[in-house]
Amino acid sequence: MNIEMWIRALKAARAGAEVSQEGLAALIKWSPSTVAAIETGRRRPTMEFAVAADQALGTGGLLAELLKATDRERGPSWFVPWRGYEQRAIRLRAFEACLVPGLLQTEDYARAVISTGGLHPSGTVDELVAVRMERQQLLHRDPPPHCVFLLDETAVRRPVGGPAVLDAQLGRLLEVAEVPAVRLHVIPLAVGQHAGLGGGFVLADLPDAERVLYLENAVRGHVVDDPETIGLIERKWDSLLGEALSTSASVDFIRKLKVTP
Repeated sequence: MNIEMWIRALKAARAGAEVSQEGLAALIKWSPSTVAAIETGRRRPTMEFAVAADQALGTGGLLAELLKATDRERGPSWFVPWRGYEQRAIRLRAFEACLVPGLLQTEDYARAVISTGGLHPSGTVDELVAVRMERQQLLHRDPPPHCVFLLDETAVRRPVGGPAVLDAQLGRLLEVAEVPAVRLHVIPLAVGQHAGLGGGFVLADLPDAERVLYLENAVRGHVVDDPETIGLIERKWDSLLGEALSTSASVDFIRKLKVTP
């Protein structure tokens, strides 16, 4: 299902209930301009909107379920399986050598990363950025997953999007470091070679004691559940964590790099 089909479902539900756009706006206490923007595809519906519309139109949760299905299909098809694991995870351990991890990126930083090279049309860039921003909501769910992020110093120094974008991104890292379920570590360049120079990865621990791994190459990412491969990455993780600064020292390090207060 795509968003156009969801919009048609909303319009059909509204027509069936004999409720106008303005009437729906009044029932759910959203502005008429917002409802109009959603129905014309100029604004993407949120889950809050879908739930409110279901209640107002008596659709029994249909719009919310359809929106969930639409969200699952957003982004590259190869990313969909990992997104499901990421949402279920009770613990995430991520290492990045060159970039700030997607779960921690600001919108401007994410846009700079995704638009680099002109590989995607502007509409696709907007959609991919929106998906990345929505993924970050898992850091604030109740209960949140326990997250540990290891970043090479290169990732917090590279001026992705320019100095101002990087500075705002450093501010975002300092904010996230305050979240109780998040730990942030920086691996200094002075360490020299380390076990993560081959590329980034994410380890996810799931509620059923299952463990999966996400790896990316230059073309796509893929999920790995092979115990031998996961065991190798676990050993890499332990080695990298041993080279990293403590959480407090990492925060101090990032704070010193930040230009604006």
